[in-house]
Amino acid sequence: MSPQITPIADSTQDLELTERLLAPDGTRIAHPDLDPFVADVDAAQLRALLRDMVILRRIDAEGVALQRQGQLGLWAPCQGQEATQIGTARALAPQDYVFPSYRETGVIYARGAQPGDFVRMWRGEEGAGHDPAALRVAPLQIIIGAQTLHAVGYALGIRHDGADEVAVTYFGDGATSQGDVNEAMIFAASYQAPVVFVCQNNHWAISEPVALQSQYPIAGRAPGFGIPSLRVDGNDALACMAAMRWALAHARAGKGPAYIEAVTYRMGPHTTADDPTRYRDESELEEWRRRDPIARLDAHLRSIGELDEEHLAEIQSAADVVAKDMRAACLGMVTRAPLAVFDGVYAEPHAGLARQRDEYAAYLSTFEGEA
Repeated sequence: MSPQITPIADSTQDLELTERLLAPDGTRIAHPDLDPFVADVDAAQLRALLRDMVILRRIDAEGVALQRQGQLGLWAPCQGQEATQIGTARALAPQDYVFPSYRETGVIYARGAQPGDFVRMWRGEEGAGHDPAALRVAPLQIIIGAQTLHAVGYALGIRHDGADEVAVTYFGDGATSQGDVNEAMIFAASYQAPVVFVCQNNHWAISEPVALQSQYPIAGRAPGFGIPSLRVDGNDALACMAAMRWALAHARAGKGPAYIEAVTYRMGPHTTADDPTRYRDESELEEWRRRDPIARLDAHLRSIGELDEEHLAEIQSAADVVAKDMRAACLGMVTRAPLAVFDGVYAEPHAGLARQRDEYAAYLSTFEGEA
């Protein structure tokens, strides 16, 4: 599989240069390459994908609300990108290991995150909001593109051990201009590391449009490194699942890395510290609202008679429960004592760390109310 190498004139054309299984109106499209990878997906599984996406959007909305109310320091919204995250994450095997950026709320949800896990890091309580060992997901990475190097390093370990695992790393279109991402791809290709690169092309690197840094489809870069790639409609959950199954099968078979560019759109701000109205037009947002990933799968299920009001009521109820539990977990968090920042830094006692701890304790003692 390889992408069409055609210049991108605008976002409308951009989406047309992708592989898909569901049209924006929900119509099922036959695809000789992708269909075999989702031949087992039935209506119940499609409803489960829809349920996941609705819950994810509710989690995202609650995260924004909590930040606006002063309960979180920051939040990185993922509205509009639900199909990419849920579709690819639900294709993973339990033993696979994920290296995310800071926007993969849907990925950690699909890997089993608990309500508090979504907010713990953004509240500043811990460096990692979830248990990486339990979810098999590395901590959310703030440094742009750094996680791709970590994923390749882990994948080299998989190859050395002969383990039945694949490393998967997620990053945005802006990260593709970082040296780390390109270096990771060089190492992955050179050593045939079992790693899947997932680029969520949401069209905006903060305030810079993707066409500014990439006038051709991003997936077209991967073959230059010797990595096969696939460019899919990132608002099509079924196509995203098929693409990830293709990529995982390729890597797990010992054929080396694979690359997916999922073309989607960031409907909200880059983070809650950003004001996107300063750099993009409302007409562009409206254009992408008509391609909403949740509405697309909803329309498909309705067209085949597999979605009714009872299903929708259950899904909405589940979403509300998750949001309620997330808010309760956030408001109920107790901040650790300042000196706890030194806990767990080293496995054994360390004289240098002990000295720093004592110095920090002395500094804290100068504040009123501190012992």
